[in-house]
Amino acid sequence: MHDTSLFAAIDIGSNSCLLEMGHFVGDRLVSQTCRKETIRLGGSLEASGRLSRDAMERGWACLERFAPLIAGLPRERVRAVATQTLREATNRAEFLERGSALLGAPIEVIDGEEEARLIYQGVARLLPPSPRRRLVIDIGGRSTELCLGQGFTAQRTRSVEIGSVAWSLRHFADGGLRPDQFLAAQASARALLQPLAQEFAPAHWEQAYGASGTAGAISRVLSAQTQAPQRHPHGLITRQGLDWLLARLQDCGHSSQVHLAGLREELRPVIGGGVSVMQAVFQLFGIEEMRVTQGSLRHGLLYSLHTAASAVP
Repeated sequence: MHDTSLFAAIDIGSNSCLLEMGHFVGDRLVSQTCRKETIRLGGSLEASGRLSRDAMERGWACLERFAPLIAGLPRERVRAVATQTLREATNRAEFLERGSALLGAPIEVIDGEEEARLIYQGVARLLPPSPRRRLVIDIGGRSTELCLGQGFTAQRTRSVEIGSVAWSLRHFADGGLRPDQFLAAQASARALLQPLAQEFAPAHWEQAYGASGTAGAISRVLSAQTQAPQRHPHGLITRQGLDWLLARLQDCGHSSQVHLAGLREELRPVIGGGVSVMQAVFQLFGIEEMRVTQGSLRHGLLYSLHTAASAVP
C-alpha cells in the first residue's frame, strides 16, 4: 500500500519522460522517487505531423513501467502532463488514450503559457528566498519557455517553438557541425525570439536561470572540463564557456566525433541544436551568465498538487 501523503508528477517531454514522487514537510518538498527515461518523441514527428508508431510504443512502454510506482495513490495527488511534441502531434488523441489507460491516470496536454508558469513555480520553490527579479529559461526538445518573476510569482510567461531536437533536425540533420550550420541555426533562432527581446531585456531582471534540459547538459560539459579557461563551477554557464563549447563542436565537425567529458551519449545528436538556441538566447537577451537550477516543470506540478490539497477543508 502506497503512502497516501505522497504526490506524483509525470512530465512527458519531447526527449524524455520523467516521474517525480515526494511528500511535503510544511512547504518543503522532500523527493522520494525520481525516474527518467529517454523516449525521443520530439525527433519522431513525421512530415504529416503524426507521431510515429515506434515513438508511441516507446512512450507507452515507459508509462507502463511508471504505472506500478503510482498505483494506489489518490488520483488528486497525481498529475501527468505532455508538452510541445504532443501539442503538435495530429494523432495525439491515440497516444493520450492508451497512455492514460496504461498509466492509470489521465494525461493532459498543457499549453506553452501553462508550461512556462509551472516551470517558474518549480524553479522558484527550490531556490533560496530572494527579492531579486528572475529570468527563467527552459530550452527543451521542441519548445523554449521564458519566464519573468519575483519570489513565487511569475509575472510574464512565453513559449516559443524552438528547441534542441527541432533545431538539430532542421539545421544539423546530416550530423555535421560546420560553422555555416551554426550560423544558420542561430540566425533562425534569433528571428523567432526577436519579438520577445524588449519584454525580456536585462532591464527587467537581475539574475538569469536555466531550467533542466539543454541548460543542464551544457553546464555538465563545462563543469567536467579540467583546464582553464573553459573550466566552470558546477551549475554555471557563461558566455565565454558557450563560445568555447561552440568552437569545440565546430572543431569536431560531426556529431559522431564529439567526445566531450560530461556529455551523455544520447545527447550527442542534439547538442548542436541545443548550443545554437542557447547562443541565440544569450545574445538576444543580453545574458552574461546563467545559473542552472534543480527546479523544473515536474516540481511545479508537485507544488500545484500540494497547493490544491492544502486548500481542501
